[in-house]
Amino acid sequence: MSTKINATVDAVGNPTGFTLTPGQACDLDGADILLPQIAADIVIADKGFDADERVIAPLEKAGKTTVIPPKANRKHQREYDKELYKARHLIENFFAKLKQFRAIATRYDKRAINFLAGIYLAAIVRGQALAVFGTRKHRCVFSS
Repeated sequence: MSTKINATVDAVGNPTGFTLTPGQACDLDGADILLPQIAADIVIADKGFDADERVIAPLEKAGKTTVIPPKANRKHQREYDKELYKARHLIENFFAKLKQFRAIATRYDKRAINFLAGIYLAAIVRGQALAVFGTRKHRCVFSS
């Protein structure tokens, strides 16, 4: 049994939201939960979130800019800001710091609620307390 951690971070790499999905679920399942909560003007994500109906259209309808590279097999290749996409390293750095905690990296907890609590605790210990109450509205990075 495995679990995916889905997270969003703000413009400086502080987490703004977490959710868990089953390991066999696609990345978009986590996006369905976290994307409506995003307050940022710019959303940066990887190719796994290149889905018109589930990700791009709702974000653009909400007036947000999407920076998501198109999948190679996409019929109509979209343009995206490659310079802005470089900021996606913030989410990768966040996961690298989070996975320094052995209980998070190996998922010792049997119950998902306990595992999620461990993620919150690890983020707080790392000095990356959730920036939910004062999010920076510049950009948001999403990954799983």
